[in-house]
Amino acid sequence: MVVEEAGCGPAKPAGNRRPQKQEPLGHVKKTKQQVSDGFTVKAMMKNTVVEIEKLDYHYYLPLFFDGLCEMTFPYEFFARQGIHDMLEHGENKILPVIPQLIIPIKNALSLRNRQVICITLKVLQHLVVSADMVGEALVPYYRQILPVLNIFKNMNVNSGDGIDYSQQKRENIGDLIQETLEAFERYGGETAYINIKYMIPTYQSCILN
Repeated sequence: MVVEEAGCGPAKPAGNRRPQKQEPLGHVKKTKQQVSDGFTVKAMMKNTVVEIEKLDYHYYLPLFFDGLCEMTFPYEFFARQGIHDMLEHGENKILPVIPQLIIPIKNALSLRNRQVICITLKVLQHLVVSADMVGEALVPYYRQILPVLNIFKNMNVNSGDGIDYSQQKRENIGDLIQETLEAFERYGGETAYINIKYMIPTYQSCILN
């Protein structure tokens, strides 16, 4: 990506007044949803020299994972979308970066914010299936990842009117934790279940049962 050097621009107005930005005639301001629908890291990279598959995963993937703690749009969206795009195209570049992702994952879960936890759980589900051996590589880090999940595991939201809208949007934290633990067990190898059970005693195997 080429960065243009700042040239000599127009003189700044006196005092603290800032010139008001006028929208071009016929300009329609995009909504939050329109911005979200139109952005992917893959699309962004089309306008740069480097393709997403050629990015330095040791630098950019942990950087996006750090963004899991963000709760403000558009930063939280860029982080989430960036992670999923890089996991989708990373293949054998993902496994060597796993140790660098643990602290950002732990920091996000430690916020104990339901929105952040739900987003992080979906990322973890994608991570374990993103490349060979990733699920097994996460097993030694269960002690850092699973304690917060043990706290929220049985926290299922029910609206009381017979319809749980959080389930429809996959934002039921208890269900997401169960799905994530099952993914860990399926892709974590022979020692995954015993390590999950050690950290979350109430977990029941989805394979043995």
